Amino acid sequence: MELQVLLRDYAGRESPLYYAEKLSNYYKEVGAGVEIYLKREDLIHTGSHKINNAIGQALAAKKLGYEHAVAATGAGQHGVAAAAACARMGLSCTVFMGTRDMERQPHNLLQMRTLGAE
Repeated sequence: MELQVLLRDYAGRESPLYYAEKLSNYYKEVGAGVEIYLKREDLIHTGSHKINNAIGQALAAKKLGYEHAVAATGAGQHGVAAAAACARMGLSCTVFMGTRDMERQPHNLLQMRTLGAE
């Protein structure tokens, strides 16, 4: 129950589902006859679906008595999610990220550091 509450109240689940009217109409006109819906995971806290797993992992770590979490990330979305989840659960966090990714994604690096991750 606690996980569901965190996903709803902190992460912003359930994310909205939008009917893509123009896209659906286009495919109807070309004979495909499909209706297209967009699941807006980009509107969830931290901007991606990765917060869903990160919250569960941070909650489990907290319940097991851990005080620190370690995560690895590529472009940084998972690192941002891990940092946010750890901050919410009162855990310290270390995120490993490749040097080239750090150079290419400085905004994700800034978010992680702002959330308290090393």
